[in-house]
Parts: sequence; structure tokens; C-alpha cells
Amino acid sequence: MVGHIHSIESFGTVDGPGVRLVVFFQGCPMRCLYCHNPDTWRIGGGMEMTVAQVMALYEKNRSFYQRGGITATGGDPLVQLEFVTELFTEAARRGIHTCLDTSGITFRPEDPARMELFDKLLTVTDLVMLDIKHIDPEGHKKLTGQPLGPILAFARYLDQKAVPVWIRHVVVPGITYDQEELYRLGRFIGTLRNVKALDVLPYHDMGKAKYEKLGMDYALKDVKPLGRDEALEARQTILRGIRDAREKEG
Repeated sequence: MVGHIHSIESFGTVDGPGVRLVVFFQGCPMRCLYCHNPDTWRIGGGMEMTVAQVMALYEKNRSFYQRGGITATGGDPLVQLEFVTELFTEAARRGIHTCLDTSGITFRPEDPARMELFDKLLTVTDLVMLDIKHIDPEGHKKLTGQPLGPILAFARYLDQKAVPVWIRHVVVPGITYDQEELYRLGRFIGTLRNVKALDVLPYHDMGKAKYEKLGMDYALKDVKPLGRDEALEARQTILRGIRDAREKEG
């Protein structure tokens, strides 16, 4: 089986625990306004690689990955569900920690055949870094071009399967930097028992240069980056929502 890979980072330190081989998959159905990798959107293209080739890169530097592993990111690796499953299956066979960085947008609980593939993947996935872009359905559609439903359904399914999850949320001024929305996000996260960490990421505009290079319009060019204090405040609001949800459940 051949995967379409955008790029590979040999020594990633922010995409899961420890030092990791980070595989950026080509293809993503989301069109997030702040995306800093628009060159990963197109389905297909990129480098054609086999699982054996990816694993060879890992083995070359294996001594550096003792407390890390392999992270599949993108784009969105679930666009290539069969390939990431084959990759993680081989990694698990070798005792390598696997991390899936995704929005879960391709989750289809109404499709039994696809659910079989998801279940197979989750049996060899040690951690999911789940990006929840916006907790309001209409706001999510405006921000990403895609519905919110599959993402929340995937979050609940991961909870049902007891797969450890790190939640990631980007806080954007004028879009997701809203106390009510942040609190609602916390209330949702508080219903999940498998969440092990929360990363609240302040919006930055470092992707502007890439959009210019690609000849693309950057929709948020007039939005200023979020400050550190505002990001900390946003995190506290989400945590308050989590606490309230869990207190309510007892």
C-alpha cells in the first residue's frame, strides 16, 4: 500500500509525548481560515511512500525516540484511513507509541464498513490529539467549511472506546475568543472521561507568508495574534466549564 505524504519531520517535540517522527499526510477536507498548511489540502499528490519506507526513517533514529514514537498528522491522516492503519499496525508490532492528530471530520458512524476500519485503527492507536475548532455548529461551518457533528461524534466514540485523548483548540480573536463559546466547549469536554490533556493554542498569523507564496488569499490577514494573557484566560474559562460539567454529573 502506498501513502501520499506531504512531508516528514524527524525530531518533532510538540506533536505528542517525547521526541517523535511526525508524518504529515497529504489531503484534508477542512478549510480552516487560520490553517498554516494549505498546501496539504489537495487529495493525492505529495510523496508516494510505503509503510516500510516510513518505518526505515524511524529506525534510522530510533535511539532518539525512546520516550516518543510516531505521530500521523496533516492535512488529516484519516483521509488515508487504510494507510495510517497499516502504518500504526506495523508500529504497534514493533512496540512504538502511536499518536493520531486529527479533527475526526471523516468519522461516519452510519457506515458499518467504514466503522470496521475505524475500529481496526483505534486498536493500534495509543493517543489521539483531537482538534475541536469551534463548539458552535454555525461558527464551525464558517470557520472550517465543514459540519461540527462528525467531530463531536468522533470525540464521544473515542470516549466509549477509552482511547486517550488530548484536546487541541485554537483561540482566534473575533471567532473563538468568546467566553460563552469557550465555556460551552469546556462543558462538552467535561462529559468525556478519556481526556488526558488540554492544549489551548493562541492564534498566530505566521502562515501569511505561505499563502502569499502560494498565491492564495489569507482570510484572516487583518486579525491580530492572540496574546499570552488572553490565551491563559481562555484556558481557564474552558477548565471552568469542564469542572462544572463534571460536578453536575457527580
